[in-house]
This record gives sequence, C-alpha cells and structure tokens, in this order.
Amino acid sequence: MRKKIVAGNWKMNLSAKEALALVNELKVKIDHQPDTKNPKNSNGLPEVLLFPPYVYLSRVLEVFKNYEGVSVGVQNIHQEGKGAFTGEISPLMVRSLGGTHTLIGHSERRIHFNEDDELLAKKVALAMKNGLIPVYCCGEMLPDREAGKHFQLVAEQLKKGVFWMNEDEVKNIIIAYEPVWAIGTGQTASPEQAQEMHAYIRQLISDHYSNKIADEMTILYGGSCNAKNAAELFAKEDVDGGLIGGASLKADDFFRIIQSF
Repeated sequence: MRKKIVAGNWKMNLSAKEALALVNELKVKIDHQPDTKNPKNSNGLPEVLLFPPYVYLSRVLEVFKNYEGVSVGVQNIHQEGKGAFTGEISPLMVRSLGGTHTLIGHSERRIHFNEDDELLAKKVALAMKNGLIPVYCCGEMLPDREAGKHFQLVAEQLKKGVFWMNEDEVKNIIIAYEPVWAIGTGQTASPEQAQEMHAYIRQLISDHYSNKIADEMTILYGGSCNAKNAAELFAKEDVDGGLIGGASLKADDFFRIIQSF
C-alpha cells in the first residue's frame, strides 16, 4: 500500500525564532492527536515531510529527532557532489545532518533559476546516490493547459527527469504534481482535474515500469492545497497527499491538512 504524505514547503520564509515556534507548535499538536500512545506516529496520521530553508535544517531535526513519522529535508540541492559552487549545498551535507528528502524541480526552480529536466535528472541521481529521497515536481503553466498540452508536458518532464531509472531506483522516489497556474494565484485545480492528472501520471509509470510500481508510487498534489480543500482533494483515488506551500507556515492550518485523510 502506498504511503500517504503531507509535505510542507516553507520556501524562503520565517526567521529562526518563527521557524522554531512553528515546529514546536506542530509537535504539540501531533503529541495531542486523539489516541496517540507515543510520539512515533502510531496515531493514524500520514507521514509528514518538512522542507524548511536549509539554514534551519538542524533545528527542525532536533525537534523531531525521535519521531518516525516526521521527516525533514531541503528545498534544493546542487547537481555536483562538491566543489567551487559558492552558496550551494550538496546532498552529502544534507544527509550528514540527518536530512532524508529533497525537493527537485519545483516550479519556482524551473522558472526563476532556469532548471531544465536534464539538470534535474542529475540532481535526482546524486540525491539517490547520497541516500536522499527525491520529491520530483512536475506540472504545467497556464498556456500549456489552455493549449491542451498539459499531458504532453508532464509526460516529457517525467521521461527526462525520472524514467531513466530502473525499477529498483524509481520505486524510492515521490512525485509531486504542480499545476503552476494554481500556485500562489488563489486558483486551485478542481479535485477532478487533480485526479485526472494523477491518474495519467500513474498510468505513465505503469506503462514504463509495471502496475506494481505504479500502484506503490506516492503522487502528491501541489497546487494551493489548503485546510478547506484538502479533504476533497485527498479523497480522490490517485491523490496520495499534498505538497503544501503557504498553508504549511501556520501550524493550525497545516495540522488540519494532515488530519484531512
């Protein structure tokens, strides 16, 4: 059975004081979830992934160091393992601190930093080589959807960025579908639109690998998911959780999303 996951991407937000307050408040909410017998996610909650700015990685890890159901990662890594790349971080650095996941190919990295699928494939490979689990993001912009090219675009992103892996490798990654036109715009893909694309992605995985791999792959929805619409989105058969942006910055909202399954 595939994992249900709620991931919080803080992007470039929060001071150190605010970040620590957020994770401690979230910790209290998880501890007081009804029927919780211990702090190791035995309470029926989905797996929780947190992606703070990397300068807060150690602090967030310290808060959740004994929680099996809460993992912490980074929002980006460099495609080279080490070297003269001032300002960048490597997957080895992340792993050495205890981080377990990394976002790769978020739409903001594609748009603002011109990251293409060939570059992202290198990041995926290096992340896995160093023991990090990639959360590979794919999705279309509004002109692509309006032109009816959204399926073609997503298929190309997956083919170049992910489908070069063999079955043993690809089963360890997570896919996040981002309809870019629904990020930070107040718009949200309808549950039916989300399900349609998630089902399409799952079929692509099945066609390229196997039904078993496709059935076990976690596919997250990442387009303005919030506490009000999460339950309806998560109820769809092929939507296994969410990659949450703004709503992950408020403990109450984020925890309501976690409880939406």
